[in-house]
Amino acid sequence: MNRRLFLAISAAAGISACSQDQSAADSAPTTASGRMKLAMSVRVAESFSNKKVSSMTIDELIDVAKRNGYLALCMRASTAGIQSPKETVAEYAQQIREAGLAVSMVTGDFAIPRNNDEGPQCLRNITPYLDLAEAFGSDLLRVCMKKDEDIAWAQTACDEAKERNMRLAHQAHDASMFETVDGSVEVLNRIDRENFGLIYEPANWMIADEPYGPEAIRKVRPWIFNVYVQNHRLNPDAETAVNTWKRGPVNVDHIGLWEQGGVDFASAFAGLKETDYEGYVTVHQAFEGVMTVDDAVGESAAYLYSLIG
Repeated sequence: MNRRLFLAISAAAGISACSQDQSAADSAPTTASGRMKLAMSVRVAESFSNKKVSSMTIDELIDVAKRNGYLALCMRASTAGIQSPKETVAEYAQQIREAGLAVSMVTGDFAIPRNNDEGPQCLRNITPYLDLAEAFGSDLLRVCMKKDEDIAWAQTACDEAKERNMRLAHQAHDASMFETVDGSVEVLNRIDRENFGLIYEPANWMIADEPYGPEAIRKVRPWIFNVYVQNHRLNPDAETAVNTWKRGPVNVDHIGLWEQGGVDFASAFAGLKETDYEGYVTVHQAFEGVMTVDDAVGESAAYLYSLIG
């Protein structure tokens, strides 16, 4: 744990930083969890374009999360999904528990994060996804919706999930039914299930030219089950484009959370604090092309702890 991260955690926890001994550093993340808690998505070890392959093993992911003050992993199919042998899932779940980490949420297949036409198929047979989340000790599953017909399937999936005390959530995602703030509110009201919510993600709403600060957060706050953070800078000359329904392809540069010119995270976190959000804040960024995973995860943690404090 570097000094910058230690100082950020200490400030968030209200711990005196005058003595940087290892025992204080080890205890700081748990103490600093306070209202918002940091989770690290295993996406940090994926490339932006390939969501099927991870460059890190589960041991490496656990190690980098622990060293940088995260309290949970957000699991994806690149590490373990419904395609994985049950024995592998059980082994990984045990390793995560023994490391003192939680699993904040589970994304069970590759189609969901790809946000393609196969993404909503998870709602047609939610049982294996619930089994996966349960094996990891998580009560929250990410799902995908693209069309009006998916609403009825989401309701049915929610009813099954409720029987197991589990929840479903959809990311604020471009080219989906949750690309806009008002559209998200409309769909959430139509689903009308207390265990269906939103993964608030300001970068995607920024790309779609949507508001994402305190005013937007107030509109969707009753449904926020999780928070994703990643950062992009709008750049018409950038090599990477994000597809949106509202604006068509939008070119972006991938930048660190702490860099200027992208998401106004100060505004976003002001809105989360104002509405008393107490859940996980998940680093959900593929850092390929930005910096090494280890460095980026550490810089991200230090920056986020400074915002939480």
